[in-house]
Amino acid sequence: MRKIFCSIAFLFVLSSGLAQEIALLKYQGGGDWYSNPTALPNLIEFSNQQINTSIEAQPVTVETSSPELFNYAFVHMTGHGNVYFSEEDVENLRTYLLSGGFLHADDNYGMAPYFKEAIKTVFPEKEWVELSANHPIFNQAFSFPKGLPKIHEHDALPPQAFGIFDEDRLIVLFTYESDLGNGWEDPEVHNDPEEVRLKALQMGANILNYVFTR
Repeated sequence: MRKIFCSIAFLFVLSSGLAQEIALLKYQGGGDWYSNPTALPNLIEFSNQQINTSIEAQPVTVETSSPELFNYAFVHMTGHGNVYFSEEDVENLRTYLLSGGFLHADDNYGMAPYFKEAIKTVFPEKEWVELSANHPIFNQAFSFPKGLPKIHEHDALPPQAFGIFDEDRLIVLFTYESDLGNGWEDPEVHNDPEEVRLKALQMGANILNYVFTR
């Protein structure tokens, strides 16, 4: 009954003026889900100014198992460490995503192996698909003809974007070896060149635009 109620409630949210709100996922496992505290507020401000979104200025923090998850069409997660989804988390997150939700996970260097293992418990039947540079997410308000931009260097590996799909709908986006969230932070946090920070914000705005207009 709870699953059906949440699905119906979420479909209502998607069809209402509340759809342009985003949440930060508070997950279990000890990973620093709270890292990059200025990232989402800065991305929201940039998107509202540059692509005319109407997103609430401050994102809400929501736990993976909470029914409140269904109030948000876009959920973001990041971190450097361990990610764990309980059985309740798995059921709630799976229902949310299959009901129309979207999860963007940005690897802040070190989260990747834990996140991939955790998401496998949510969708054991699905495989990651690398998004090619011609995927629509790279050509929304801003054009990225080479695909995901590189924001911070760690292991001299190329930036990659991976997706999980429900039929032809992208429901989970995992950005890897890019560090978009670091680029979204206040300029003095990482001292990125302005052109690099701008690329991060533009790519983030593309992701939001893709989710809110699909």
